[in-house]
Amino acid sequence: MFKVFALDNLGTAKESGPLPERLIEGSPQFKTWNVDSAKDGKVSTGVWEATPGTTRSIKGEVWEYCTILSGVVEITEDGGEPVRLQAGDTFVLKPGFVGVWKTIETVRKLWVVVN
Repeated sequence: MFKVFALDNLGTAKESGPLPERLIEGSPQFKTWNVDSAKDGKVSTGVWEATPGTTRSIKGEVWEYCTILSGVVEITEDGGEPVRLQAGDTFVLKPGFVGVWKTIETVRKLWVVVN
């Protein structure tokens, strides 16, 4: 099948915030639009938005592909150097990733998650 992301008409977002034990700085708020998923639930895709703040990112067994649509973030894998990402940048967070996600300017990204 074929699915088009209507970025100007995503519908109602699920609003949330970081888990308290993962909050490092600020008061980031999240919006998630689940656009589509496989029937077995192992693959899903959508749009995610976060306001400025800093949190721990722990992927566990999840593989996530992302493209930044707007905003600026800095991602630092534990033991690594900070990487600044902005609109147009694409990256993958692989299973086992642990690090810090710092939203510098409200960010919006496309994501595909494989469990």
